[in-house]
Amino acid sequence: MDDDLIRLGLVDDEAIMLDEAALSLALPDNPETDLDPYHALLAEMAVRLRDVGAEANTPHERADALSLVIAGEFGFEGDRDAYDAPANADMIRVIDRRRGLPVSLSILYVAAARRVGWTANALDVPGHVLVLIGEADDAVIVDPFRGGVLVGHEQLVALVSASVGPGSNVVQVAAMPNRAILVRLLLNQATRAEGAGRGGRALELYRRITEVAPDAAHAWWQRARLELIDHDVAGAKSSLAAMLEVTRAPALRETITETLRSLVAS
Repeated sequence: MDDDLIRLGLVDDEAIMLDEAALSLALPDNPETDLDPYHALLAEMAVRLRDVGAEANTPHERADALSLVIAGEFGFEGDRDAYDAPANADMIRVIDRRRGLPVSLSILYVAAARRVGWTANALDVPGHVLVLIGEADDAVIVDPFRGGVLVGHEQLVALVSASVGPGSNVVQVAAMPNRAILVRLLLNQATRAEGAGRGGRALELYRRITEVAPDAAHAWWQRARLELIDHDVAGAKSSLAAMLEVTRAPALRETITETLRSLVAS
């Protein structure tokens, strides 16, 4: 299973199939699970989307088809009752329960759209993840957590304001690369695990992140911090050295170097 994660860390970002990659990330926590039925369900959703969206030529029509298939026919929706439950960021459990976080549900929407040749990207919105369908001026935004409903400019401003506070009506959101989406999925679990006092579990998740995204400097730092809490000085040194390899910011490099020196001296 670790080999699968390492391979994910080595492939080009555009070669990552988001839904299948998310299943691979969940497998270490569900080691006895046969993934074949899950792969079959993802393929079945794509077949239904191709049928339902056969005449869908505009982003708006394609967004409607996505909502009809993923939320309507297959029943995927946001888990409002147990939002912070770890199962909501575990793709195996998400598929089992048909419930998830914005990021896990966005993965299903983006992957299904791409499987039928449509353009779709996950959008990094403060405190949320949305999906952009289409390109250029006629693209539309949907919210998989709310059943794939369309999100207009005013709703987008309200979402951002709810997270970062009121401000300008000019809202800038960015499409996330595939690997960044997977990191976000794991970070959801890691931060909640540590918040619940499960430092060992958080450390395992940060290790998983650094396998999938070796350039994720923040994850290396968090991994080193938790390794030190776990009295694994050698592991922390190794993590900081790896972080130094992927960090270019001079001030941050100096901080890492000083931390390494202090560990050597201790």
